Amino acid sequence: MRKIIIGTRGSDLALWQANYTKGLLEKEGCEVELKIISTEGDRSQQWNTSFDKLEGKGFFTKEIEDALLNKEIDLAVHSHKDLPTDSPAGLVIAGVSEREDPSELLLIRKEAVDEKQKFNLKQKAVLGTSSSRRKAQFLSFRDDVELKDLRGNVPTRVKKLRDGGYDAILIANAGIERLGLDLSGLHIEKINPQEFIPAPAQGVLAWQIREGDKELEKIIGKINNEEVETRINVERRVLNLFEGGCHMPLGAYCIADTDENDRPVFKVWVSKADEWDKQPVQLYFESQHLSGLPERIVEQIKAIQPQKVFVSKTFRERDYLPKALSRLGFSVEAKSLIEFKEIKIERVPVCDWIFFSSKHAVKYFFRQKPEIGKVKFGCISKQTAAELRQFGHRADFIGQNTDTKFIGKQFASLAGNAKVVFPIAKESMQSIQQQLTKKENAINLPVYQTIKHPQIIDTATNIVVFTSPSNVDAFFEKNKWQAHYSAVAMGDATASALLRKGVRKCVKPISFDDLGLFQAILGLS
Repeated sequence: MRKIIIGTRGSDLALWQANYTKGLLEKEGCEVELKIISTEGDRSQQWNTSFDKLEGKGFFTKEIEDALLNKEIDLAVHSHKDLPTDSPAGLVIAGVSEREDPSELLLIRKEAVDEKQKFNLKQKAVLGTSSSRRKAQFLSFRDDVELKDLRGNVPTRVKKLRDGGYDAILIANAGIERLGLDLSGLHIEKINPQEFIPAPAQGVLAWQIREGDKELEKIIGKINNEEVETRINVERRVLNLFEGGCHMPLGAYCIADTDENDRPVFKVWVSKADEWDKQPVQLYFESQHLSGLPERIVEQIKAIQPQKVFVSKTFRERDYLPKALSRLGFSVEAKSLIEFKEIKIERVPVCDWIFFSSKHAVKYFFRQKPEIGKVKFGCISKQTAAELRQFGHRADFIGQNTDTKFIGKQFASLAGNAKVVFPIAKESMQSIQQQLTKKENAINLPVYQTIKHPQIIDTATNIVVFTSPSNVDAFFEKNKWQAHYSAVAMGDATASALLRKGVRKCVKPISFDDLGLFQAILGLS
């Protein structure tokens, strides 16, 4: 079998990628040699050129591609996210690797950790990143941070953090995992890629060859991961349709999954901002078919128009949803149509777990400063877990779905035969409790009651967001459903309450939090 010369940059990460590929090819019986090539991107790092002027335009790939075209090398190994979406004439991507976890890591110096803040990063921290995509998304969640450009290869970036140039830095998990870097002494936050959307094809290697090299194409075909290739083609096609380049703050993430009826489905999350300091549009899509999916995604994003939105919720100053919508030009009216009254706790029964089904349950439970001993905490959502952190505790279980029955089954599997106390609203539904293996192990502890507080809303509203069944009931006491209204329902119970009122069509968010509501609202707009 022929000898293959691999062209690669000389950074630690690039050499890891080249050697990883070398190992795969040698298992196929090939003789492999590495050739190190310096790129403009490498030299620009030495000149302190900001990465947001480099990424996505081939600054880290052009010289390697030239060497490939000139037959100085046979195969180029690239981080796929660094490649322009259109290959140079005469070159093709013959295959892709398995995908490393595409999540972003937020590395925080210990003294900058604040567990009461989003991402556990203190207020007004200095955050290092030069990616316009990362800047736009992080600012949308935490507009208090100070951004500072971060240059250099992966070990250099981590060293700059350790040296005190930053309070925290954002970096791709894939690079850290592949290099096995020592992060001791730093606080590590791995951010869910469905919340903080990675770059298209992040965590994937691309194997590039000359067009017409059929022998090598056949060899690469043996190590190509077709499933990963299918998914990242969706992500990169979205970038291509937006004519994305170095200044476009765009993230796209596609996974293959099943829907509620166990049918195969592709799920796609997209984040796109006009500039690094503008609010990103964040949308979620599901489709059983890939044909035309990227085109539909881009068409829907381009068609978004500001609307008048009513949300049956009273917001706090730091809440994400009203800020994000307002930045996009939406008019937001937020009024909870219910009020809460505390129910005094006499004592907390002995238990192994305490499970919270809402942030209100957290608040009315801990405001009474109960004696709880050593227990574990479960939360139905990230938003409820965030409320728990405000009282100095971290959740041991967090639901990641809007199907409460599914969350209940997951929690029941973890809790086993443990006794669980459920701080609840008086007369609330008990969806989680019903999933426990032993129903007698579920101990309900009413900590607040709901009192309806109906109000008339502006009929010029376009989208009505219902956050609970009680808010549905209160809404219809003083309002009639208008033909031009669109509805968003927070979960199955709220959707069922709307159905009982004659509203047969509503959208349910993918997650029980402000980001899920934001995605659902934009999907209707």
